[in-house]
Amino acid sequence: MTDAPKPPVAATRPHSFTAHNVKIDDPWAWLKDPGYPNVTDKDVLAYLDEENAYFEAVMAPHKPLSETLFKEMRGRIKEDESTVPQKDGDWLYWTDYETGGEYPRHWRRHVNGGADQLILDEPVLAEGKEYFRLGAAAVSPDGRWLAYAVDDNGSERFEVRIKDLESGALLPDTIPGMLSEIVWTADSKGFLYGLANEQWRTDNARWHKLGEPIEADVELFREADEGYRVAVGETQSRKWLLISTGDHVTSEVYLLPADDPAAPLRMVAPRQTGREYDVDEHDGTLFIHTNDVDPMWRLVTAPVNNPGEWRERIAPSKHFYMTGIECFADFFIVEGREDGLDQVELHRYDPSIAPVRLKFPEASYVAGTGDNPEYAIDKLRLGYESMVTPGTVYDYDVATGALETLKVQEIPSGYDGSKYRTERLKIAARDGTQVPVSIVYPRDFPKDGSGKLYLYAYGAYGYAIPPGFSTSRMSFLDRGMAFAIAHIRGGDDLGQQWYLDGKLDKRANTFNDFVDVAKGLIARGFTHKGGIAIAGRSAGGELMGAVVNSDPDLWGAVVADVPFVDVLNTMLDAELPLTPGEWPEWGNPIEDPAAFALIRGYSPYDNVKAQDYPPMFISGGLNDPRVTYWEPAKWAARLRATKTDDNVLLLKTNMGAGHGGKSGRWESLKEAADEMAFILWQLGVEE
Repeated sequence: MTDAPKPPVAATRPHSFTAHNVKIDDPWAWLKDPGYPNVTDKDVLAYLDEENAYFEAVMAPHKPLSETLFKEMRGRIKEDESTVPQKDGDWLYWTDYETGGEYPRHWRRHVNGGADQLILDEPVLAEGKEYFRLGAAAVSPDGRWLAYAVDDNGSERFEVRIKDLESGALLPDTIPGMLSEIVWTADSKGFLYGLANEQWRTDNARWHKLGEPIEADVELFREADEGYRVAVGETQSRKWLLISTGDHVTSEVYLLPADDPAAPLRMVAPRQTGREYDVDEHDGTLFIHTNDVDPMWRLVTAPVNNPGEWRERIAPSKHFYMTGIECFADFFIVEGREDGLDQVELHRYDPSIAPVRLKFPEASYVAGTGDNPEYAIDKLRLGYESMVTPGTVYDYDVATGALETLKVQEIPSGYDGSKYRTERLKIAARDGTQVPVSIVYPRDFPKDGSGKLYLYAYGAYGYAIPPGFSTSRMSFLDRGMAFAIAHIRGGDDLGQQWYLDGKLDKRANTFNDFVDVAKGLIARGFTHKGGIAIAGRSAGGELMGAVVNSDPDLWGAVVADVPFVDVLNTMLDAELPLTPGEWPEWGNPIEDPAAFALIRGYSPYDNVKAQDYPPMFISGGLNDPRVTYWEPAKWAARLRATKTDDNVLLLKTNMGAGHGGKSGRWESLKEAADEMAFILWQLGVEE
C-alpha cells in the first residue's frame, strides 16, 4: 500500500476576522483568488491541479467501471433523438441530434410543406470549444430573424447573435454580457433583453433595434435594489411585454405594449415585501397569480387599464397548491400540486362552467403543460413521466378530453417497466411532520435491511424535486439498489409553507428531515446504516455538508456537486455577485446577529470537526458564478486536515466549466459515470 496515491495537503495561512464580537479563523481563505472571476493565482491553480491529479490516480483502478457505466447510460439514449414538432405561426419547429452528436440542431418547416430548414446548428457553434451552452433563443414574430445567446466558458455571461433565417447570414449586431431571456417586439424590428452587471446581476431591461449600434439600445428599466434581479417576458397572447423585478420573496411587474415598446411602463402592483405575483392576460383582463393572502396562492383578475383593481377569481385552497396559470384564447390552465402530486386543470373564462382536472394513472408522477407557444389552440401539449414510466408527450383535445400519445421516450438498449416497483411513502420527521418520499426499486428488492439505497434531495429555494424518470438511474436499479427522493422542507413540494418551513430560522428542518427520512427507510427495511449513498447539488450540496457533520455514520458514500458549503463567508461578503439577493433565503449575517449565529451554527465548512467522515466525492467548477470554486476547495481542505478516518475524499474541479459541469450530452454522462462508479465502489455493490 506504500505506492497508494497520497492526497494533497493544502497549506494553511493565518487569516481571521471578527463579526458581532466573534472571531472567525479561516486558514484556507487564500484559496479565494482576489482576482476572481479571473483565477490566475499560481498557488491556487497548483492546489486544484494537485487535487485533480489525485482524483485521477484514485479513480484509475475504477475506470473500467466508469466506462461500463458510461456505455450503459449512453446505450439507453437514442442517439438520433428528436422532439415532437410544434406549430408556432407559419412554421413547425423541432430539434434533433445526429447520431453521436453532443448538441442538438434546431429545425423548422413551413406548415404548407416544403424543405426542412436548419436554423441553428449547435454542433457547429460548439466545435473546438471545451464548453458550450445555448441560452435564450427566439424567432421574431414574422419568422425572419433568430436571436440566440451562447456561453462558451460556463460563466453564464452570454453573447447574443442575430441570424437572418432567409439568407442564413449573421447580422453585425452582437451583444456581449447578456443574462436574460430574449423577447421580440411585435414588429420584428427589435427585442428586449438584460445585461449582467459586474456583480453578475441583471439590474436592467433594454430594447435593441436591429441594425443599430448596441450603444444606442434603449434602457427601459433599471433596478436600484442590489438584491433584486430583472427579467423580461411576454404574455401568452404576445400583446404585452413583461418586465419583472424581484428577489426570492418579493416581485413587481410592469406591462409594455408589444407593438409600442416606447410607451410608458405600466406597473401592475408596487412591490410589497413578502408578496409575489406573476401575470398573464386575456382580452383586456390581467390574470394575476399571487401569494398575497395565502402561501397556497390564489388567482385574481384586474383590468389592463386599472391593474391594481384585484378581484379574486380562484380562492386559496388548503389542499391545492397553485403553482402557475397560463391564458389561451378560449381557456386558461391552472397548474399546481395536491399532496405533492402534479395537477393540471382546464378552466373556461365563463366561471359558471366547471373546471376539468386531467387524470393521471400512477401513485407518483410528474405532469404538466409542455411546449404551447400559440395563443389560439384546440390541443394542449402535455408531458408525463414517473419513476417507472419513460417521458411521454401528449396532445390533449380540449373539446373531447381525449389524450393522443405523440411520443414515448425510446430506450434503445431496452426497458421493461415491470421489473421495477415504485412507492410514495410518508416518513415522520422528529417534530412529527410527515415527509413524502418517492422510491423506486427492483421488483425483487429485499426489504430486510440488507439492501443498498441511493437517497437524493435538494431542499431550498422552494424547488420541488419531481419524481420523474431517469435512464441513468437504471444503472443503480439493475445492480439491485433502490433509489429514493426525499421531498424535504425547503422545497415547495407540499406548498409554499413547506418552503417557508425550511428557510431562514427554520433551516434546520431541511437537514433534520433528510436524516429522519434515512432513518425511516432503515426502519422500514429498505437499507441499513452505512448502506446509503447520498447526493445533492448546489444548495443540495449544502445539505450534504450539514448531514455529514451531524450524522456521519449513516452514510456509505457522499457526492456533493458544486456544494454551497462556505455559507457564512459567502453571506458576509456583499461584494460577491449573488450575496445580496440571497439574504432573503438564508438571512443577512452582516446586519443581523441572530442570522450570523444561525448560519455559523450550520455552515458545513465552519462545522467540520474531528470525527470519522464517510467516503466523499466533491466537485466544483472554476468558472462557476453561483457556487464559487473556492467553496468546495476550502471545504475539502478543511475536511482533509480535520477528519479522523482513512476514508477516501476526492475533490474534482472542472477547470473549463461552471455550475452545470461539462456541456454536451456525452461529456456530462462521463462525469455522472465517475460519480456512480465512486458510489458503487464505496458501497461494495457487486458487478
